[in-house]
Amino acid sequence: MFKKLINLEWKAFLRSASFKTNLLLKIIMVFGAFWVIASLTMIGVGLFYLLKEMGLEPFDTINRFLIYYVLIDLTFRYFLQKMPVMNIRPLLSLKIPKNTIVHYTLGKTMASFFNWMHLFFLLPFSIVLIREGFDSTSVWLWAGSIFLVLYINNFLIILINNKDAVFYAILALIVAGGVLHYFNIFDATVYTEAIFTAFYDFSWIILVLLLILTVLYTYAFTFFKSNLYLDAGLAVRTKEGKTEEYTWLNQFGTLGTFLKNDIRLIRRNKRSKTAVLTSVVFLFYGLLFFTGSIEAYESPIWRIFAGIFVSGGFLFTFGQFVPSWDSAYYPLMMSQNVQYKEYLNAKWWLVVIATAISTVLAAFYLYFGWEVYLAIIVGAIYNIGVNAHLVLWGGAYIKTPIDLSKNKNVFGDKQAFNMKSLLLTIPKLVLPMVIYGIGHFVFTPNIGFAMVALTGVLGFAFKGKVFSIIESIYHKEKYKTLAAYKQK
Repeated sequence: MFKKLINLEWKAFLRSASFKTNLLLKIIMVFGAFWVIASLTMIGVGLFYLLKEMGLEPFDTINRFLIYYVLIDLTFRYFLQKMPVMNIRPLLSLKIPKNTIVHYTLGKTMASFFNWMHLFFLLPFSIVLIREGFDSTSVWLWAGSIFLVLYINNFLIILINNKDAVFYAILALIVAGGVLHYFNIFDATVYTEAIFTAFYDFSWIILVLLLILTVLYTYAFTFFKSNLYLDAGLAVRTKEGKTEEYTWLNQFGTLGTFLKNDIRLIRRNKRSKTAVLTSVVFLFYGLLFFTGSIEAYESPIWRIFAGIFVSGGFLFTFGQFVPSWDSAYYPLMMSQNVQYKEYLNAKWWLVVIATAISTVLAAFYLYFGWEVYLAIIVGAIYNIGVNAHLVLWGGAYIKTPIDLSKNKNVFGDKQAFNMKSLLLTIPKLVLPMVIYGIGHFVFTPNIGFAMVALTGVLGFAFKGKVFSIIESIYHKEKYKTLAAYKQK
């Protein structure tokens, strides 16, 4: 039966209307996975000797800071790891046992790259430990115990997937612990070091972790199975509707009508709200680049990267999924007398307004110098003049429907923030970095900023011509998009 389910997913992937896009993203993700594997392997091989050269006891140091490794893994899983999502409803009408459906979906998460990638750090590091004289049996039990802890993370994320309040409470505790550690007020790693060292000293602990993992799997299985009904966990919960007129937008005609629809969409749906909240987080991303906290980001070329990222949070998290946000009623909209140019213009203005607001909110970067805020302003100009066009252009080919009517049930996922959205930002970030790099290194830093800003101004000047091209692409892809949005 598992073989049949895998075969169904493979056919769904091959027959998808967005097959080419999905295939390209899969290829990019494979290269990204190889980069992560190579990085973890090199860290696993060299970390012991690096810590030794720094005058630290490698094994004790690793055990002390492993808690951060586990917590970072937990955080990344929450935002990036897909939950056990599959086409549940059609399967319920077939002669497939519910036990099989739930075991299959949970098994998919256990086979996730987020689980087994850690082996590329643990295995080489364990081999190094054995070569350095550590007891081989204890080392393998230590590595196996850590691997089980990371697997426990997998099921914790599944169980708190719908409980944002729980996750953010945990995240707040993590941040508070990190701040207290940084200012030498309270160091939790002193206590967690003893726990991870016990994995090496006491062989029976691995059995306790196996028991915890089994209990979590059993609980997740029971919870999912109890909600595997069309009128239970898979049902859409309805709330009392509220009318929001936004009459002040009527003065803008058709543009105002589309803007009202977008504002309602953002206010009424959790996924769109998540995208907006994520864009707020982007405002603080520049602190990694402008505070000098990370040596690798001290190169001047990273300033324009940070400027675009800080001002373009909404553009990257919401804008590049146009028109997917409207996929629920896209067929109805296309049956009306709707001009693509007016529709796209409304989306463009929404992105422009959000970019302008982000730029104003980022004024606190003036604390680090006017050059820093200048990079953000220049990045905003480029986002408005170039990237705003690119996200709309790319939207014609990204035929991933977003079901806004589906509640966050036990089989939900984070569609508003995922790996695809991150991968799609790469082309929009590389070009301005190249332009700035040419201006900075060939001429002066200010010339570099001017070249990037000029590119944005030119993009804005040729907005009409670019929109005509984008409109023709949307017309060409119209029926493919409609077919893709009808797929379940």
